[in-house]
Amino acid sequence: MPRKCRNCVFWELSPLCAEAALEVGDPELEKEAWISQTLLEWGSCGRLAFHGRKPAGFVVYASPKFVPRAAEFPSGPVSADAALVTTVYVVPELVGKGVGRQLIQAAAADVRRKGIYAMEAFGDSRAEKDACMAPADFFRSVGFKTVAPDRNYPRLRMEMHGAITREAEAAADHDMQTEIDLLLLDSSSMALVKEGTGSPRQRGLQGF
Repeated sequence: MPRKCRNCVFWELSPLCAEAALEVGDPELEKEAWISQTLLEWGSCGRLAFHGRKPAGFVVYASPKFVPRAAEFPSGPVSADAALVTTVYVVPELVGKGVGRQLIQAAAADVRRKGIYAMEAFGDSRAEKDACMAPADFFRSVGFKTVAPDRNYPRLRMEMHGAITREAEAAADHDMQTEIDLLLLDSSSMALVKEGTGSPRQRGLQGF
């Protein structure tokens, strides 16, 4: 996870608390505390992707009740029956190689195991560089549909009935160009990324 993402609490704290954390606190510790609390109360909430020895990207998702920022979007609220995908990030050199799709599919499989059959996301339609959210067009490309239009931040939804959506599976046939390992996002995997590189298999950790 890039340092700027490890230090970002855009989703994890309310705007007021996030501002305080940036001014007088430690955002990275706040992020780790959020991950630990969500793991304890809701279960797995993300995946880290590795390509060989190098981090390739990550996805974070949770119940909307764990995501204070979700209440701030005009296209909200997130539906009560859905998990919220907050962030999807892929390293620049692997963009367009199917890593983002694999991350979404891993998230969908995990969410379904919790008995949740829909995921929603707020997409960025502004093409803002270094935004804390993924482009709306990315979510559409992996099977999400717009359910609440908005000029800047539309809310999108993926329904999952018995399997990952047919659109996502069909597109995956020609989009999976990069083999990756997927590791549960927790304090141990965050430490792994801080230390440098090293894939889950090479470090003796079990991937997804």
